Amino acid sequence: MNILVLLKQTFDTEEKIVIQNGLIQEDGVEFIINPYDEYAVEEAIRLKEQHGGEVTLVTVGPDRAEDSLRTALAMGADRAILIQQPEVADEHVIASLITASIKDRPYDVILGGNMAVDSGAGQVAIRVAEQLGIPHVSTITKLNIEGGTATLERDVEGDLETVQVNLPFLATAQQGLNDPRYPSLPGIMKAKKKPVERVEASDLQLDATELTAKTTVIQQFLPAKKQAGRVLSGEISLQVSELVQMLRTEAKVL
Repeated sequence: MNILVLLKQTFDTEEKIVIQNGLIQEDGVEFIINPYDEYAVEEAIRLKEQHGGEVTLVTVGPDRAEDSLRTALAMGADRAILIQQPEVADEHVIASLITASIKDRPYDVILGGNMAVDSGAGQVAIRVAEQLGIPHVSTITKLNIEGGTATLERDVEGDLETVQVNLPFLATAQQGLNDPRYPSLPGIMKAKKKPVERVEASDLQLDATELTAKTTVIQQFLPAKKQAGRVLSGEISLQVSELVQMLRTEAKVL
């Protein structure tokens, strides 16, 4: 079984975001595998352990993204593809790059995270499935494959939906799918020798439309500092009146 995992490198979730001149600063920042993608990596390795085969990681990013690929290789993945990210790239461009790099490769299952914790978009994996013309199932919490059919359970706002699809297919992982393993010392040593293929965007023969971002970031800023809450007192009718007045004059949401 050939399993592809779409992986993204993101800020460590404990990092403090610093914005200067409208840009997020990366100096001294610790980067990690996007947490949702860790579930995808773990599930891919479990599928390999059950069915045999190979796990290939695919990411779009700068040179530093190799560190996260090596971590996933140490967990048990077999090889990786690092697509050099163009200077201007949104979900449309990234999905186009990934699709072009894997469309001629053998695959039975493609796994990715439900979303990236930095953007929260949750678009790239689904766009890839659409471009490849294969079924996709999002936010899965259980996966079982028998023969050429997969049975998946997906999170639907507090409930579960069971879906069956034929291979090949793409699925995005939700928290609860598994508990990702930690890389072992032997795994870390082996990961140093596992192949990481570097691909330039120019090698993928995409046209200008596929390499042109469809969205533009106009402005980035940190949220306003939270103000202390206020407790209203007195008769309920007076509290309601005061609250409405505050929403109009102070919060200006009415």
